[in-house]
Amino acid sequence: MSVRTATRLFTVAALVAAAATLAACSGASAPSGSDSGGSAASVDHGDLTLQLSWILNEEFAGEYFADTNGYFADAGFSTVNLVPGPSSGVSEVISGAADVSIGDAVGVGAAIASEGAPLKIIGTTFQRNPLTILSLTDGADIATPEDMIGKRIGVQDANTSSFQALLAANDIDASELEIVPVQYDASPVVNGEVDGMVAFVTNQSVIIESQGVEVTDLLFADNGLPFVAESFVTTDDAITNDRERLKAFLVAEIRGWTDAVNDPAEGARLAVEQYGVDLGLDLDTAMAGAVAQAELLVVSDETEENGLLTISDALQSETIGSLARSGIALEAGDLFDMTLLAEVYAENPDLIAYAG
Repeated sequence: MSVRTATRLFTVAALVAAAATLAACSGASAPSGSDSGGSAASVDHGDLTLQLSWILNEEFAGEYFADTNGYFADAGFSTVNLVPGPSSGVSEVISGAADVSIGDAVGVGAAIASEGAPLKIIGTTFQRNPLTILSLTDGADIATPEDMIGKRIGVQDANTSSFQALLAANDIDASELEIVPVQYDASPVVNGEVDGMVAFVTNQSVIIESQGVEVTDLLFADNGLPFVAESFVTTDDAITNDRERLKAFLVAEIRGWTDAVNDPAEGARLAVEQYGVDLGLDLDTAMAGAVAQAELLVVSDETEENGLLTISDALQSETIGSLARSGIALEAGDLFDMTLLAEVYAENPDLIAYAG
């Protein structure tokens, strides 16, 4: 099914207004005081390196809040080093270059299934997969998986596994279309160098629409691949031996994303004026992305009931089903370990009520 601007149902201007409304209505600060991790005065977890999946834009607003508002410090971390991508994060965590990475279930699942990578997803920012095949409505207008046949589709190295999974889930052979290596700039679509490209519905699609160009989004989540994304990934060894440290990290992340959901305007500002200041980001576009990801991807019925970052049994099952349709055979226990978050929320039940 074609998911165009209807997935967002608002223009950039409307998003800015929504951000202001959310910020005004939040009224409450993020929950403070946690049993896991304590405060910097009571426990020292040292430095932590977090490998991000993408550049330092609004996508990581929760991390910016956790850093700026001192939640990482409160949890006992001297510093949390945010390493920009693009990256799947798998190699960095396995090699020890990063303690935790942010990645998606397909990339992590493929590494576990094919290489026996000792990795687990311990929580997720996005309840919904944000990947899309972006095309111009007045151009290729790729509204169904079959519309990709015979087309030139731009795919980034880091998204190759996910794109191949999309093809497999829809019984399309790669030989039926032309895969064109691209980077993350959407200009190849705008310039007609490709008919469509793998993109984020809250990033490249928003950027092009902000320029007054209508786009068509073929969402992976609506076409056979409803899997979690922007998920926190670490090693089995860390889960066993650095358990309290990881729980402290998750507490800080929950607090940071509580702020990001309630104040997307400030999250966008932090991206544009502080963390991504060297990237030349546009504030209105960042605002649109921050609101869209909060409303479409980060919050859900599951998070309202059980708290941010959680992954329900049903969503785990859907994710495993998506991987199976893509030729990746795993059980939920091979990919997910939700015991840390369960302990975090049992010890800090106040964190569940994130809504302002």
